[in-house]
Amino acid sequence: MISFIFKRLLQSIVVMLTVALIAFSMFRFVGDPINNMVGQDTSQEEREALTERLGLNDPFIEQFGRFVLHAAEGDFGISYKYREPVSKLIEGRLSATLELSFVSAVLALVIGIPAGVYTALRSKGILSKGIMTLSLIGVSLPTFLIGILLILFFGVVLRWLPTFGRGDVVAIGWWTTGFLTASGLKSLILPSITLALFQMTLIMRLVRAEMLEVLRTDFVKFARARGLPDRAVHFKHALKNTLVPVITITGLQLGSLIAFAIITESVFQWPGMGLLFIQAIADVDIPIMAAYLVMIAFFFVIINMVVDILYYTVDPRLRADSAT
Repeated sequence: MISFIFKRLLQSIVVMLTVALIAFSMFRFVGDPINNMVGQDTSQEEREALTERLGLNDPFIEQFGRFVLHAAEGDFGISYKYREPVSKLIEGRLSATLELSFVSAVLALVIGIPAGVYTALRSKGILSKGIMTLSLIGVSLPTFLIGILLILFFGVVLRWLPTFGRGDVVAIGWWTTGFLTASGLKSLILPSITLALFQMTLIMRLVRAEMLEVLRTDFVKFARARGLPDRAVHFKHALKNTLVPVITITGLQLGSLIAFAIITESVFQWPGMGLLFIQAIADVDIPIMAAYLVMIAFFFVIINMVVDILYYTVDPRLRADSAT
């Protein structure tokens, strides 16, 4: 187990260094950072002095090493537009994105896995066919269209829920949360459903397909032949083996909730990192863009590490391979 985790850590470090190289390259090949930081009236001598002070005349390797060390400390420089540290801007919006992603992940898992199991066990039932038909909508429709339709129906026509913003939040240290206010919870409903719908239907269809495959295997038939009750066959034997491939795909999809929250945050004007990134692209604010890229990669690396450990724990074949 320790050697398995150590190998994954080395792979994660290589991935993060590669992403850091891509993010750092944006500073050198996307515009001139000096032009973005000074005005038109700045003299050439002042520009050269600023270039020297920022270390932009240093060799590429030295600049990249300095960028990696600062990024490891959470320092991504100063925003060109806001003239504030990027870490401070992200700190103010990180809680909004993580809360939205967390609620969406819970919805996707709590609804997707049971629905997948039910549609597999009752594959010929009317309700099961209805659920599968509805799941096609969640898979087929783009996220922004789902968000707009939810806004139109629940926000404009029925006027039940707010259509933009995060509502009232409560500050707990540097973390801000909308879980403790009524308007914060109401504001969270539509964007979380929008973000979770695609992942929910994907997880459901994946669980259903894997469950049907496992139910056809010989060991399930043998378990039935031993006289085990259906509940034990379905949930102790079939579902456990279904979760082995599902864990990997589900982990990757949950990681994409954070990365692809950009669209949902833009539709609902949710004040998270995704909306900040979209605005940074419009303003060519490279420090924010680079920081967002590195942070998303970091989240994916952590999630993949957890998924690999869970996969190693659930699947005895991996433990057997590592022991040989």
